[in-house]
Amino acid sequence: MKIMNNRFAKILPLSVAMVLAFSCERELDDLQPAEYPSNPNVFIDGFSGGLEYAAFGGSVPTAFDVDNEVTYLNTSETSMRFEVPDAGDPRGAYAGGAFFTTVGRDLTEYDALTFWAKASKAANIDVVGFGNDLGEARHQASVSGLAITTNWQKYIIPLPDPSRLTAEKGLFYYSEGPEDGRGYTFWVDELKFEKLGTLAHPKHSMLNGEDQVETSFVGVSKRIEGLSSTFNLPTGVNRTVGVTPAYFEFASSDESIAVVDGSGVVTVVGGPGTAEITATVGGVAAEGSLTIESVGDFVNAPTPVIPQDNVISLFSEAYMNEPVDYYNGFWEPFQTTLSADFEVNGDRVLNYTDFNFVGIQFTSPTIDATAMTHLHIDIYLPNPLAGTARMQLEVVDFGSGGTGVFATDIPASQAQQWISLDVPLSNFAGLGSRAELAQVIFVDVNGNIPGFYADNIFFYDDSTPPTMPATAAPTPTHPSDDVLSIFSEAYPSLEGTDFFPNWGQATVVSEVAIDGNNTLKYTGLNYQGIQLAEAQDVSDMAFLHIDYWTDNSAQLNVFLISPGPVETPVSLTVPTSGWGSVDIPLSDFSPVALDNLIQLKFDGNGDIFLDNIYFRK
Repeated sequence: MKIMNNRFAKILPLSVAMVLAFSCERELDDLQPAEYPSNPNVFIDGFSGGLEYAAFGGSVPTAFDVDNEVTYLNTSETSMRFEVPDAGDPRGAYAGGAFFTTVGRDLTEYDALTFWAKASKAANIDVVGFGNDLGEARHQASVSGLAITTNWQKYIIPLPDPSRLTAEKGLFYYSEGPEDGRGYTFWVDELKFEKLGTLAHPKHSMLNGEDQVETSFVGVSKRIEGLSSTFNLPTGVNRTVGVTPAYFEFASSDESIAVVDGSGVVTVVGGPGTAEITATVGGVAAEGSLTIESVGDFVNAPTPVIPQDNVISLFSEAYMNEPVDYYNGFWEPFQTTLSADFEVNGDRVLNYTDFNFVGIQFTSPTIDATAMTHLHIDIYLPNPLAGTARMQLEVVDFGSGGTGVFATDIPASQAQQWISLDVPLSNFAGLGSRAELAQVIFVDVNGNIPGFYADNIFFYDDSTPPTMPATAAPTPTHPSDDVLSIFSEAYPSLEGTDFFPNWGQATVVSEVAIDGNNTLKYTGLNYQGIQLAEAQDVSDMAFLHIDYWTDNSAQLNVFLISPGPVETPVSLTVPTSGWGSVDIPLSDFSPVALDNLIQLKFDGNGDIFLDNIYFRK
């Protein structure tokens, strides 16, 4: 198995000073653009003029050398030799470095970087390319997993758009680690830029060629990923090159909604409205697009209200956070999830895109959550759901606790709003000890969650019984003939109502007696449905009445739902000061079909007490 590393996080520091001198007798109008040499050679029997080499940080610094014994067809005087180390080599974890010049070269007349190569054994070089100048590396292009054999073969790396390479300093770079734990040697010879004239059928892609649609908000930024260029080589093989955004000309269909800069960063600047982001490379339209559906201003996740002393936080502006190794380790080879985190109104938000699974790791130190009872996470699915999604959470203990698994269903109606998950740690099947927690992992079980936002990720202690209302809810006084009751001891209520339908929620539902009056209690609310035994016609009613009480909720919404589902939330003021009583005009729930009402739903957070839920004239 190949040992992978984050190889480009550190490089050897270099400093280059360039001094330009102009004669004081020259007029500014006489100055001409600098002309850069068009020398195509990189290594032909030795370094070309001005070429330098620097090893990447963490690599074996002596991995590269000049070889005068093994050369292409034994016709060259020297070749480039690269020694890949064994796993665990104290000198470095891999071989990697860049060949660059301090003065740029004009490569616009060429269409490919070519070289001959062989290896001491068949292998796949992690990365080979050009454009890494140990600086901004704006025009980097590379081939991943380049298959190399024990025989000399010619390799071609197409230039995505040569017209961009007017002053390129990064002429060649590579990175390769041990394969199956063992190192090996490979050689490169006759390394140069060429005008082949036989590269055909250019195809460029953004977002891996997909047409993506994303709901977003004013102030949110997203970098365009999945950039590549593919050419048909003279051998008939298609070669795909990973490229940087500087090769692309990005455009927005409506810059009052979203703008995109030269580095491929899309920023939502207005809304509501829609803007489509597209691109071209050298005048050729790129496959793939990003449609931003801005809904306007961003709504931050609910602010947690649990005291700091009861919390161990991984990610939240409301608390002091514990040290975290990373919020996205990008575990190869199967993970596709990328990160495009953003900050709005001073609140940082984790943004996971191309989601299949992703892990948060915290090992320095691990976390002792023995005294904690729950895991809290706020998530937001910015894209519409085609159907019910299923999110799996895993909590991993690096000691003797093993891995605990909990899964929850997310109905399509829960998309495009914050969902608060408060999961008892006892619900994580398979989790033993919680003394050395080290990872929280998210998994898309059904494969239909394109991405999600996350905030307020923390463990907390909820072992102290929550405060309860000192008195029962006020007794209603509306005439019984004018009321259709869902839950109330003051009126006959609908029969067959299910107050705990299995919608995959984390909420714990119970009935408690307060002053002898049965009261509905939601503990650790994330969302909770009420399923009516049969559809109801409340079109002749005027209000939905609710009595509610909470001292620790920061968000509470109530929904009416008709088939479709069609649902509309109404926000309730929380926390309350005593019992809160509301009469919500049914017109506030438009466009719900009031003559075909099938469900009610609450979502938010905290512990909620409910009574006297009824419709009235």
